[in-house]
Amino acid sequence: MVTLPVAALGAAHATSAVAASPTAAHTRHRRGTVAYVGSRTTAARGGKGKGIEVFEVGPDGEDWTPLQTVELDNPTFLTTDRTRRFLYAVHGDFTYVSAYRIDPDSGRLTALGRQETGGRNPVHLAVDPSNRFLVLANHSTGTVATLPLLDDGRLGPVADLLSLPGEPGPHRVDQTGAKPHHVPFSPDGRFVVVADKGLDRIFTLTLDAGSGKLGFGATPSVATREAAGPRHIAFHPRLPYAYTIDELRSTVTAYHWDARQGELTALQILSSTEPTMTGDSRGAEIAVSPDGRFVYASNRSGAGDSAPGGPEPDTIGVFRVSPKDGTLRPVGWTSTQGIRPRFFCLSPDGRKLYAANERSHTVVMYDVDAVSGRLTPTGGVVRTGSPVCVLFVRRGS
Repeated sequence: MVTLPVAALGAAHATSAVAASPTAAHTRHRRGTVAYVGSRTTAARGGKGKGIEVFEVGPDGEDWTPLQTVELDNPTFLTTDRTRRFLYAVHGDFTYVSAYRIDPDSGRLTALGRQETGGRNPVHLAVDPSNRFLVLANHSTGTVATLPLLDDGRLGPVADLLSLPGEPGPHRVDQTGAKPHHVPFSPDGRFVVVADKGLDRIFTLTLDAGSGKLGFGATPSVATREAAGPRHIAFHPRLPYAYTIDELRSTVTAYHWDARQGELTALQILSSTEPTMTGDSRGAEIAVSPDGRFVYASNRSGAGDSAPGGPEPDTIGVFRVSPKDGTLRPVGWTSTQGIRPRFFCLSPDGRKLYAANERSHTVVMYDVDAVSGRLTPTGGVVRTGSPVCVLFVRRGS
């Protein structure tokens, strides 16, 4: 394992995006995996990153060699198109999204330009199954936008902008209006599922793949527990269940997912933190293991998104999934060995987990026990400025 200092990297975020953990298949090109780490860069966010850090990842998943630093402001979430030839980055606190071409041999990025998002503070983005539109969440202005993907990977201007209706939750600071934070597609690609932290609601939207027009599903939304602040949602890979990390209450909610109607029904709510946790904490990221047996959720000690950290430990909780009814049972909690794990992701095979500690400027690596789901630190650490998203792209076939 190569441990890299912040200065050497120039600095650098799951939730999935592996925010979305795409695995490319480009024949006739060099094989291997590249990691793209997005970061916070601005003084207002206490950012120490420089933009997107690009790394060559060794076969064991732990040897990271820096390839490139793409300097830009707050590239806080990353994804690729469906062909894995292009990468897109939203710029937190700003009003635009950027496009890049991925070199199939080296994994290096070439800028293709940017587009306005139609709102402010875009925080998440996803590409539709037809590979024709990018969907993103404008967190501060309460809207979901679609932008067309052009043949050369560039982005067209906003095709549609949908405001999310509803009454804000009771939290006086974080629930002043609609605040969409996550816009993944359902497993079958028929719906955009929007976790709205400000309205305590999860919306189900439809997307017209011809026009990019958004609409509400047959069941437009489901209410969460008051002041829950649903932040991200993760679907089970095979069974009809989904799970949210609720930022403001530090809870995980299990849902039944009706794929035909696009409807969520709550099954269970449980704490994302350890039973002995008494201080302030914020839920951040959630993921389901590739085999569907475990759910993972990260907890950030301290009050508020901009907190430098708190006295309680920052952890990732492990929960076992009941295949019978989708409910969860706590397995245990593991320290992230850092401060404010805004993001983490599992490797595509589920054998490793990578925790991005925003305030301690590290990506910490864990082995995942295949039987229990428990996490064991490998000793692997990449030091990179304010990491808030990690995206893996596999080169070759």
